[in-house]
Amino acid sequence: MSQAKRILAALAAGLLFGVLAARYGGAWVEGGIAVAEPIGSLWLDALRMTIIPLIVSLLVTGIADSAEAVRASRLAFRAVILFLAVLWSGAIMSAFLTPLLLRLWPMPAEAAERLKAALTSTTEKVGEIPTLGQFISSIVPTNPIAAAADDAVLPLIFFTVVFAFALTRLPKEQRVLLTGFFRALADAMLVIIGWVLWLAPIGVFALAYVVGARAGLAAFGALLHYVVVVALVGTVVWLAAWPLAMAGARVSLRAFTRAIGPSHAVAISTQSSLASLPAMLGGAEKLGVPVAASGVTLPLAVALFRATGPAMNLAVAIYVANWFGVPLGPMQLAAGVAIAATTTLGSISLPGSISFISSIAPICIAMGVPIEPLVLLVAVETLPDIVRTTGNVAMDVATTATVAKRTGFDESTPLTEQDQLLQQEPV
Repeated sequence: MSQAKRILAALAAGLLFGVLAARYGGAWVEGGIAVAEPIGSLWLDALRMTIIPLIVSLLVTGIADSAEAVRASRLAFRAVILFLAVLWSGAIMSAFLTPLLLRLWPMPAEAAERLKAALTSTTEKVGEIPTLGQFISSIVPTNPIAAAADDAVLPLIFFTVVFAFALTRLPKEQRVLLTGFFRALADAMLVIIGWVLWLAPIGVFALAYVVGARAGLAAFGALLHYVVVVALVGTVVWLAAWPLAMAGARVSLRAFTRAIGPSHAVAISTQSSLASLPAMLGGAEKLGVPVAASGVTLPLAVALFRATGPAMNLAVAIYVANWFGVPLGPMQLAAGVAIAATTTLGSISLPGSISFISSIAPICIAMGVPIEPLVLLVAVETLPDIVRTTGNVAMDVATTATVAKRTGFDESTPLTEQDQLLQQEPV
């Protein structure tokens, strides 16, 4: 059984046992909660201790890798610029669309209150909303180490981005040395997270038991509502691939749909952009993009670009804020947009469970939103992850076709041996 299925099974079992205990358990229900709650909290704290070093190391290596790609060719430079535009556009769209969806179709009030009450003992209190002046003055940290210790994510991210860009200006030997250090740090954090996630079924079961015992069957309906809302936001990004391909690459709606069909089949079955790469190369070839272009842009997209990431990650944070009644003003949403668009570069190629926590926790912290509910939400990430992967694959092909067209690669470009093979062999 895969890790995602184990976590999902633990969530379902914990909720079910909690509901049954509340209904038939009598006096020993509170005793069960007294045992389960600290177990769940301990597991959550073990996960939280890796977040700050992980996001810093991944962001540094992500920016360094992007800079190396930009140095490689004009095609890669244009691709990275388009990737960044899509990431920021998706985050901004989510900041407007998610609150609108929650107003039009709010989370059931009873379920929200029960779930909030069930998790209140494990969540930290949210601070006061800062004024505009306080928000602006807090962006630049006077002490990055203190910012990391205080979970001040926005100033920490600002310093990390500045540091990473400064690193790219160093001589090659120093650049390679520092990048290697942060890559090793990220790898070490991933090993620790792997150990923690191996115990995830225990931690998730414990927290789910508490929620089920206190919230009852309302927990199931609330999780379904969450899945639909977040998936809808991701679907908008997925649909945006069509107008981008039609306007940017000047291909027809039908041609683009046919080109991405095989890669979508792989994406749905594997939930992996990397596994979909061969099919994406074939799809790009059908759109008239030669391997000379797609062979550069598509691997770069798989390595650096998750189109749905900022939009869906920010949607999760906004959903949790709405769930816990945390007011989000323009400054909080702006911080969320910036963190969502920036940290996506550092979460590429991570397993879904790890990237879910490492990408969304910084957004929540920056916006003053509790991160404890993420432990339950990661268990149902399997379903939104299908939307994430198909959206990423569609955008990868759309951006590749657009960059190739705008850089002068088209059907008139001489075919390479790889082009001829792709035309002969169905993908």
